[in-house]
Amino acid sequence: MPIRPVIGITTQTLHAIEGISDALPASWVMSQRYFQAAIAAGAIPWMVPLVDDDRDTLRGIYDRLDGLLIPGGVDMDPGTFGEAIRPECGRIDPPRDRVELLLTRWAVEDHKPVLGLCRGLQVMNVALGGTLYQDLGSQRPGPITHDCFPSATHSRDFLAHDVVLADGSRLRAAFERPSIAVNSMHHQGIKDLASPLVASAIAPDGLVEGVESGNGHFFVGVQWHPEVFDPTDQRTRRLFSAFMTAAVEFARAPRAR
Repeated sequence: MPIRPVIGITTQTLHAIEGISDALPASWVMSQRYFQAAIAAGAIPWMVPLVDDDRDTLRGIYDRLDGLLIPGGVDMDPGTFGEAIRPECGRIDPPRDRVELLLTRWAVEDHKPVLGLCRGLQVMNVALGGTLYQDLGSQRPGPITHDCFPSATHSRDFLAHDVVLADGSRLRAAFERPSIAVNSMHHQGIKDLASPLVASAIAPDGLVEGVESGNGHFFVGVQWHPEVFDPTDQRTRRLFSAFMTAAVEFARAPRAR
């Protein structure tokens, strides 16, 4: 029977639910799309709680994972990359930052496979010493619109712009094209690329929108939301399948257990 790798998917803090008192404990939530994409690729998904104050429990969860998927979500706290918060920065979730940065650094140490989607790419860059633009519109104005969030005019699958995929990269291998059109729902982005990372997708305005490790570790981040297209796009599914293949290999390796 084929191995189904256990993939941890991190969560986000929901502080209040309509009609429920703010005095009640917060909830940990995440879109079903990420779990459905992981299941469709053959994974057993594990919803990771934001137990940022319980390192032993978090490590116990991490040790049972064969791979880590870091999904999209709210802005990263600029304090994580040494900056004061700007007025243009949106809602932040410090417990999520702490959990995802720690999990990512553990995964780098162990060469555990990581796939980061949108915010996930930003977490990966910051975890390895990179920085972010807190708001592209005010800090890096240009002709490309990146904040095409769902609205009356834009759906989640709206293809906002192209990205060029680097020769020899995992992204180029998955999509088998020199460039692809992507959806774009972010206003933060990579400013200084962490030195251990290689840029593998570039937007027309020069913004790095895909990264990966240069040492053979499956450590891939994209600034778009491929989980939106996973059920219908064969090339996107190959990206998830490559991630699962790496997770199965990790599960079979003696160091994984």
